[in-house]
Amino acid sequence: MDNARSGDVIVVGSGVIGLTTAVVLAERGRRVRVWAREPGELTTSAVAGALWWPYRIRPKALAGEWALRSLSVYEELASRPAETGVRLVEGVQGETRLDELEPWTARVPGLRAATAEEYAGTGLWARLPLIDMPVHLRWLRERFLKAGGTIETRTVTDLAEVEAPVVVNCTGLGAHTLVPDPAVRPVRGQLVIVENPGIRTWLVSTDSDAGTTTYVFPHPDRLVLGGTTDDDWSLTPDPGAARSIVERCVALRPEIAGARVLGHRVGLRPVRDAVRLEREVLPDGRVLVHHYGHGGAGVTVAWGCAREAAGLALGEEPAAVRP
Repeated sequence: MDNARSGDVIVVGSGVIGLTTAVVLAERGRRVRVWAREPGELTTSAVAGALWWPYRIRPKALAGEWALRSLSVYEELASRPAETGVRLVEGVQGETRLDELEPWTARVPGLRAATAEEYAGTGLWARLPLIDMPVHLRWLRERFLKAGGTIETRTVTDLAEVEAPVVVNCTGLGAHTLVPDPAVRPVRGQLVIVENPGIRTWLVSTDSDAGTTTYVFPHPDRLVLGGTTDDDWSLTPDPGAARSIVERCVALRPEIAGARVLGHRVGLRPVRDAVRLEREVLPDGRVLVHHYGHGGAGVTVAWGCAREAAGLALGEEPAAVRP
């Protein structure tokens, strides 16, 4: 029997890419196990600001298609926000013009230029999925388990030791040493979590001169303030960076001033020149699918990428990307 069709798959990694890929495979009737050194709540995905938008991800054309497929899923999940963690929220993508974007934007419902009252500058107004990642990761895990999947705590140091007919490598930044793939590097994102003083719309603003992106993402019980884009492996919150984040956010939304700080978060985005999504047949006939390098857009493209990765794992599609 072809290994890719024997039904036994191990997905290595429990972030949003790993869990979503595992869900797709399990719901297609495969026997799927997730191997992860830590639960999803401790992965980079749990720290993500998680506004749907193809942020700094390549290849652009494929990323746009993956994002649109994911958008359709998130729009449906938004009907059950308490369960799935997904809500549709209005806001402004600052310093952005429609004519500067890729063709996929034409298929985003309601995307339009922001008015002067909505934003003091050039920007786009949109109603987009905003995802509460701790809730969403728990929901993904439960959906996977209900589909018959299992999750095991395993630290993988060599993909050759993962004994299954089909292995899907969703290790994110871990691929840097596991593959090894030196093209994968961390881009550090620091967040400040504060009480929500009543803000209901999100805002992203980019200062090209200063090289900063500032964002305010509202959840019912908190605001997520960001951010940073440093080439750094440190997971320790930097007090100076935290002060700068709050100051920049207050400059955009003065009502944030004085909001009580609830916590600090740091995540390392697994950045690569382009997503690696590739099917490899090993000398012993086993199938290895590499599925990593999504940078800061893993949540945005998760469902589109997962469906393509599942197709590769099952031998149904040609390899997609390996720059």
